[in-house]
Amino acid sequence: MADITKISAYLYTADVPAADTDGIVYLGIAGREFNLDSDSDDFERGAQFTYVLGEGSNVKNSEYNDPRKPQLDTDDLDRYPAYIRFVSAGQYPGWCLERVTVTVNPDSTTPHRFDNPRLIGLGENHRIWLYNEGGNQLYLKRYDG
Repeated sequence: MADITKISAYLYTADVPAADTDGIVYLGIAGREFNLDSDSDDFERGAQFTYVLGEGSNVKNSEYNDPRKPQLDTDDLDRYPAYIRFVSAGQYPGWCLERVTVTVNPDSTTPHRFDNPRLIGLGENHRIWLYNEGGNQLYLKRYDG
């Protein structure tokens, strides 16, 4: 049991036609949901970005997207599912996600990692389209070790 002070979420938008989006992406973890948005042009085709919540935050509205407010605990990681959720917006209704990894307390001696094993590797069978007609959530599996 330890305080969650920092969460890093690496997202890679696929480099395929119409993969980019103006939609909104959320990370659900430890019983909370966080908005993943930065000052850069998020979720463009082929874009790779690591969003940081908490210590060293690089997200917009960091005061509202902070795992220390209220303070989350690593025990909460096993109590609630971890997921990526997408909400369509703008002229591109879908988003093609190639890869996602989430690390809780990445600078600690015992970081907690989350991933979706179906997205490991490259190619059409290792990416997912998130959009209203096909589903908006991708669940993540813990893979500490």
